[in-house]
Amino acid sequence: MRRLMLVFCALLALPVLAEEPQVLVETSLQPAEGVVVGGTVRLQVDVLVDTWFLQAPQLPILELPGAVVTPPASDSLNLTVTRQGKTFFGLRFSYLIIPQQVQTYSIPALTIAVNPGQASAPMKVQSTAQAFSARQPSGFAAGQAVLVAQAVRLSQQVRYSSTASKVGDTVTREVTLQADGAQSMLLPKTVLGDVDGLKRYAQTPRISPLSDGRGGSSGGQRIDSASYRIEHAGHFNLPALQVRWWDSTANEARTANLPAISFEASANVDYRPPFSITADLQALGQRTRVHLARHWLMLAGGLIALGLLAWLGRPLYQRLRSAWQRRRAQRQARWLASAEYAWQQVPGQLDARPAELTALYLWARRKQQALGLLELPLPAPLAKRLLGFLNARYGREAVQEPALQQCKQSLPELRQGIDQVQPQRPQAHGLRPLNPNSTTIREDRP
Repeated sequence: MRRLMLVFCALLALPVLAEEPQVLVETSLQPAEGVVVGGTVRLQVDVLVDTWFLQAPQLPILELPGAVVTPPASDSLNLTVTRQGKTFFGLRFSYLIIPQQVQTYSIPALTIAVNPGQASAPMKVQSTAQAFSARQPSGFAAGQAVLVAQAVRLSQQVRYSSTASKVGDTVTREVTLQADGAQSMLLPKTVLGDVDGLKRYAQTPRISPLSDGRGGSSGGQRIDSASYRIEHAGHFNLPALQVRWWDSTANEARTANLPAISFEASANVDYRPPFSITADLQALGQRTRVHLARHWLMLAGGLIALGLLAWLGRPLYQRLRSAWQRRRAQRQARWLASAEYAWQQVPGQLDARPAELTALYLWARRKQQALGLLELPLPAPLAKRLLGFLNARYGREAVQEPALQQCKQSLPELRQGIDQVQPQRPQAHGLRPLNPNSTTIREDRP
């Protein structure tokens, strides 16, 4: 019984001890040799597993300097192959490489993310590096763009705007280029040039891939067209066209040709040409000239110079204006803080009812650094009249008016007496007596 339990446990552990699935990556170049500039090289990448894919492999972006690389399409080819006597299932991807220069191209190893069934974790595998060389096809100049294809078809269509072409009618030439085994975006432009007597209007080319009938592409197609408007009566030829290309199957240069198109155009008496600025200017002739007097030119030049000077001098003007405004504000502040300004307010305050002495006290302080009127160095008669005015101002109202008139008459004498005395300087030490005016008044009062 014990042996049977051991065997059963060993069978349960077999899935855990099973090996990881095997993943193979195979790469190849088609063709590997004889690659020409402008041809298509297919880098074929086969991703193989011996189980199954939980999700599609993730291939990296391939970039090759000097070549146009088209990444693999979303669809891929399913594979079932045998390797080393073992069956593998896989997917085939293809990079399309179109070399544009004569050189050797080295394709590095590609890191591919794979998530096979029964794997303990997603896996990353690398392909082998590849290389190929591209040469310039014989018969083409170095650096010349070359159309490389398996087969080329060149056709044209001509459409006339009327049955009998006349002046003013249009002729449209449409050229279709189809190339098997070539990329549509690399097909060369068919040059539809100018023709004397015809006004050419080129139209936007139409580029599209050629379908292989299975959802894929077998080549490319490009349609170039131009409309020609007939300017005058006569015989016209749209030139023959030629496209040189390289046959990748036969490895030789070939040429596709289109014949010239000839037609006649008759006069049209009812035709009026469309508006043309060039024709109008030629018809106007000398009238299109503009004459400007010299003084107008000088005036315009002066205005331009003044405008330029004003624009360049604007920062300097702003700085000077700011400085002037600061100096003006400083002068105004000094004037308001001066004794002269305070003196100009005295007559008005004395005429007020009741009379005000604020300006007079302010003038005394600014003029002689005096805190009171009686501190002014005045002659005795003038000081006595001032003291009388103060007693009357702050005493009985009946005597205020005569004292006020007497004070107003003494203002010129007061101003003249103070102007003759040097201003007092405040003491650098100590403080002034408290309420010195009141003390003085009491001492001088009879």
